[in-house]
Amino acid sequence: MTATLQTFETSAELAENLAKAVADALSAGIARDGSASIAVSGGSTPKAFFKALSNAPLDWTKVTVTLVDERFVEPDSDRSNEKLVRDNLLTGAASAAAFQPLYYPTATAEESAATATKETAGIGRPFDVVVLGMGGDGHTASFFPGGSRLAEALDLKTPRGVMTMQADGAGEPRLTYTFTSLEDARLLVLHIEGDAKKTVLETAQGDGPETDMPIRAILRRAASPVAIFWAP
Repeated sequence: MTATLQTFETSAELAENLAKAVADALSAGIARDGSASIAVSGGSTPKAFFKALSNAPLDWTKVTVTLVDERFVEPDSDRSNEKLVRDNLLTGAASAAAFQPLYYPTATAEESAATATKETAGIGRPFDVVVLGMGGDGHTASFFPGGSRLAEALDLKTPRGVMTMQADGAGEPRLTYTFTSLEDARLLVLHIEGDAKKTVLETAQGDGPETDMPIRAILRRAASPVAIFWAP
């Protein structure tokens, strides 16, 4: 599938433009279906985008927000993507949006993933918006090189839903949507910042196996065009 690169001079400019594009896509979903859905990534990169999006003049009561992936940690942990979203996106008017977690206080990550799969089944498919990030090793969502279930996560035969992933250096077990859950979003965005990430992206766009750089699966096989938003 095609990928288009949009370059911005600053992170602040990127955040404002990405927030507008996402808000437009969510508004279109509400107009079309009466509701809209968005899955977002964690990490420090999207904070400014989250804050810009929280100010968008949307009917937030008709929006469902979920996470692309999550750590198997309590939602008040500083390592929780849920906490990041609640603190930076679901504020002000945007606090009226419905939030769908991936973490549940179960005995194991596998049980949490099973519960999340059931609970997320009611979100409209495909997502109206998916905003992905990318790590310096070429991972996206929790599709890590060497991940315990990477081949299954990236397989188009694996159904929509949430599954677990473990990888060296990833810390806690992860909960992640499968590739089939994310790749056909009506607006599919890859949000990266910094020269180092752009170099990683350029490498990923070259030859090589998806298992070495899982972002390649998105760039090569996503059903929707990938809109890459980048700032130095």
